[in-house]
Amino acid sequence: MGRGRVGVSDWAIAVGVAAILLATGLSGHRPATGVDVLGSALLAAGGLALLARRRAPVAVLAVTGLCAVGYQAAGFDVPAVAYLVAVYAAVREGRRTATVVVSVLMLAALPLAAMASGLHDTGEAFARARGALELAWLIAAGAAGEALRQAERRADEAERTREETARRRANEERLHIARELHDSLTHQISVIKVQAEVAVHLAQKRGEQVPEALLAIREAGREAARELRATLEALRDDDKNPPRGLDQVPELVRRARTAGLDAKLTIEGHRNDVPSAVDRTAYRIVQESLTNVARHAAAATAWVRIDYRPDALVIRVDDDGTATSDTTPVPGVGLLGMRERVTALGGRLRAAPRREGGFTVQAELPVDAS
Repeated sequence: MGRGRVGVSDWAIAVGVAAILLATGLSGHRPATGVDVLGSALLAAGGLALLARRRAPVAVLAVTGLCAVGYQAAGFDVPAVAYLVAVYAAVREGRRTATVVVSVLMLAALPLAAMASGLHDTGEAFARARGALELAWLIAAGAAGEALRQAERRADEAERTREETARRRANEERLHIARELHDSLTHQISVIKVQAEVAVHLAQKRGEQVPEALLAIREAGREAARELRATLEALRDDDKNPPRGLDQVPELVRRARTAGLDAKLTIEGHRNDVPSAVDRTAYRIVQESLTNVARHAAAATAWVRIDYRPDALVIRVDDDGTATSDTTPVPGVGLLGMRERVTALGGRLRAAPRREGGFTVQAELPVDAS
């Protein structure tokens, strides 16, 4: 249960304490007077105030204390049970200083209220004994609250430790997988890629026609090497080396310009915080799109637009390449990967030739449902 919510147990405690106070106070069978009615109301109010002990522990501490002083002054010789519960609740919430201050005032006010009503006028020794008993009960209530607070703190700390241990083990396993992939795959793929590149180069140098199968092997090797690098980067991502996101998109555009592509970046709307998964996906979409433009589109210019909307983040990459509206796009690994990322976030992806020539990739990523 949240600390600010009032549950069935809170009602049970508050009503139970109020009933105990009223039963104890009215057991003397005294004739009803106006002062007695006020005292009874204070008895009930002191118990019912405990309903708010989670939400406002210090305020409940003050209210129950005033009620205890009030019904003592009205002549009701009833222990301050509600105040003891309030002390326990306040210390449990960490309000120790306020509890000590209010309790000191209570210990000073209760004897005065008892004397004003004519209670406990049997001698100084009795008054000292009663004060010691009240102090002991206050210390016991505070100690119980502090003990439970410390137990909850240790439980929270233990839970955080377990989470950190699990996260560390997961990171170690990811690094282990990355090393295994690097050792077992990178070398073999590199050999295939280099051999295919050499074979294509020699065939072209001799003026021979390069077999389609060899070209396919070369392209597959390049694609596999690129995807493997991306996978290893993702596996090595951790808190010290966080995944790239929208903040790194300008760097992508700058690198595209360095490579000879006239890339332009436009940002529209008000920059809002987006979920980390959306942030990473947006970066990957721009990265993959610009890579495809540079490798396949034969384009001179590319336009990257980031549109921050209240309920969505829209990423659009256009180019002026050779694709036409009559061209049927063949989805490669890059486009399929983008579609999978966008679909996993509940978004939509459109990748198609532009009517005026060139190609468009547009992704709409929801930012309120991730």
